Amino acid sequence: MKHYIFFLISNLLLFSCNTASEKDINSISIARADNEYLYLDDIIDIVPQGTPSKDSAELIKKYIDNWVRESLVKQKAEKNLTDEQKNVDKQLRDYRNSLITYAYEKELVKQKLDTVVSDFEIEEYYNNNKADFELKDNIIKVVYVKVDKKAPGIEKLKKWYKSDNMKDREQLASYCHQFATNFYLDDSSWLLFDDLLKEIPIQTYNKELFLQNNRCVEVSDSLNDYFVNIKGFKIRNSLSPLGFEKENIKNIILNKRKLQLISKMKEDVYNDAANTKKIEIYSDDKLKK
Repeated sequence: MKHYIFFLISNLLLFSCNTASEKDINSISIARADNEYLYLDDIIDIVPQGTPSKDSAELIKKYIDNWVRESLVKQKAEKNLTDEQKNVDKQLRDYRNSLITYAYEKELVKQKLDTVVSDFEIEEYYNNNKADFELKDNIIKVVYVKVDKKAPGIEKLKKWYKSDNMKDREQLASYCHQFATNFYLDDSSWLLFDDLLKEIPIQTYNKELFLQNNRCVEVSDSLNDYFVNIKGFKIRNSLSPLGFEKENIKNIILNKRKLQLISKMKEDVYNDAANTKKIEIYSDDKLKK
């Protein structure tokens, strides 16, 4: 019987698209949920053109089932909520107003916000707010290389990764690009120590103590050798270095500018309206009338 019903609906859809008037479609009910009806015109567009009959029937069946369930729940809510609880007009109005205001503020920021933040501004903010930059994790400056145990020139690699000599650093970079499975050579940037531990099989139960007592570390697993040169470190709960916080501070400064821009816009709008007599605050007596 169900198959027949959905076959009939599918044919009604086909027929209505070709011959039925709007009035005809509105009059054909295809489901009821207590006091509400679903009409043919409600589902006329849910099946894309060219959809096979079997898939069309499945789409229609799912839509009708969902409609029945949602309609029953809605009617249940209507019966059990007070008129005040059901009055969503104010909520919808407030939500619409918020969306419009947000869209305007977003466009204002897009057009007017100065996104250039100088190093001087970043450093000044850092120096004035050091209490806000306590490290939550251990960080390091490091050179590390992961290389297959069978790779050539391992003995030279052991010398190069420890060296600060420019020529050795160039040799190291050339070697890594040819033979390393993974490597990191930018020892001027700070990294999370935990990120290094994801790459290198270092076993330690006290990360702070490990950092305080190790500089060059060589470990191996069954396939690879790992070479680590810890060039600097900062322990958690200490002051985070400026270089590690630079991008964070830039975002803070930009967000402050954004808030100031929006605040100024709101104040300008108010002052302009006040100056052109577009604002009137009624007295208590007038409000009572």
